[in-house]
Amino acid sequence: MIAGVSVLLLFSCSDRKGGQDQSSGKEYPVMVVERQDAELQSVYPVLLRGQEDAEIKPRVSGYIDKVYIDEGAVVKKGQALFSINSPTSAHDLASARAALETAEANLNTARLDVERIRPLAEKNIVSGVQLETYENAHKAAQASKAEAEAALRAAQATTSWTTVSSPIDGVIGSIPYRSGNMVTSATTLTTISNIETVYAYFSINEKAFSALLATLEGNSLAEKIGHIPEVTLTLADGTVYPERGKVSTISGIVNPGTGSVNLRAAFPNRQGMLRSGASGKIAIPRKVEDVFVIPQKSTFAQQNKVVLYKVANDSTVQAIVEVEPLSDGKRYVVTAGLEEGDTIVLDGIATLRNGQKIKVGEE
Repeated sequence: MIAGVSVLLLFSCSDRKGGQDQSSGKEYPVMVVERQDAELQSVYPVLLRGQEDAEIKPRVSGYIDKVYIDEGAVVKKGQALFSINSPTSAHDLASARAALETAEANLNTARLDVERIRPLAEKNIVSGVQLETYENAHKAAQASKAEAEAALRAAQATTSWTTVSSPIDGVIGSIPYRSGNMVTSATTLTTISNIETVYAYFSINEKAFSALLATLEGNSLAEKIGHIPEVTLTLADGTVYPERGKVSTISGIVNPGTGSVNLRAAFPNRQGMLRSGASGKIAIPRKVEDVFVIPQKSTFAQQNKVVLYKVANDSTVQAIVEVEPLSDGKRYVVTAGLEEGDTIVLDGIATLRNGQKIKVGEE
């Protein structure tokens, strides 16, 4: 009996071992990797600003009397936007006019006094000192008139500020205050953005910035900026903006707090699709040569490493690779871990283990 059980166990173990060594009936698609050129993209979040952004604030205090425009309207430089009812300005203008009338009257009186006293002084009927006194009064009256005229011009200018006009061509932003609201010189009535060209502001960390410069032609920073490829803008809703942009400026210093460099890309906005204050993502293309391109589905993550299965003869071998994703979100560029002619398993890797024998199918 004991001998029979021993033989049965021996056959059972042999069957299990044989089953492990043999491949399953499933075929796995494979690919022989070959070197090729590819284009990577470095993606950064951006904030959009108009070529000019102007905060519109009144120069006088008062109540909004009229609003001549609406949000989103396209306006021209000098166009009236708001009318401010400013009692103080009206009072100052009336006072300045009255002061000028008084100064003119005083000047006329002083002129008449001089004209009356001069003949008498010439005949020695009155002293020369008395004539000089009247002449000085006349000069003082002239100065008072000039001062009153200047005050009137200032009051007129202040009164003209009750009409708030646009300082630039652009598009009106939000209008938080309407007719009847009290405003002061600190109140922002609206903003106007010149969006014929829109700037996308973004930051790159110092290491990535140095790596970017290393890939560009040119000796000076300005020359290297000129060789940065045209960039692509993706809006917050996922829409890809049809116009390409150009990186135009780079800040001269590294932000000590974040260790990053600020950049600005300019995008033409002839159709007005882009608005100041919007957000999105910018992609800077970078060409790489002699790399391997593989599907992402042929890899899996293991302890923060990217792993795939190579095929050696009829068995699988796990290999750790260094990768960078392509913009399509479906493929990787392999920068290390593969060699020309390696065969990798393309799909079904969840059912594989290291050293497993497999049947090789077509890609």
